[in-house]
Amino acid sequence: MRLYKVIHRAPWRVVKISKKRQQLRFRRAMVALKLALAQEKQETKEMLSIYRRYTQGQTNQAELKRANEQFVDILKGLGLGVFAVLPFAPITIPLVVKLGGLVGVDVLPSSFNMNKSIKELDAEINQENQKETQKKQTKK
Repeated sequence: MRLYKVIHRAPWRVVKISKKRQQLRFRRAMVALKLALAQEKQETKEMLSIYRRYTQGQTNQAELKRANEQFVDILKGLGLGVFAVLPFAPITIPLVVKLGGLVGVDVLPSSFNMNKSIKELDAEINQENQKETQKKQTKK
C-alpha cells in the first residue's frame, strides 16, 4: 500500500514542481523585460535632454554621440514593432533576431541585450514581492 501511495503521488509532485518552475521562469522573463524597458526609458529621457541642450549649443561631441546611439536604438525598436503587427509575430520576431545575429546585424536595442544572472533577477523579484507586501500592510 505504501508503494502505491508513492507511485500515485509522484506524478502530482512532478506536475506541481513543473508548474512552479514555469511560473518562476515567466516571472524572471517579465522582470528582465521590465528592467530593460526602464533602462530604455531612462536612456530616451537622457537623449531628449541632450538634444535640447544641443539646440542651445551646450553639448560636447561625446554626449551627442551617446544621444545618436540611443536614437538608433529607438529606430531598432520601431523596426521590430512592424513585425509585431504582422500575423505570426511570435514566430517572425525571434526568426528576425536570429537571422540578424547570423548575418551580424544587431536587431534588438542595446537595453534588451543585457545578460543578468538568475540570482540578480531573483533578487529583483524578491524586492518586488516585499514592496507589494508593504503596500498591502499599509492599506490595512
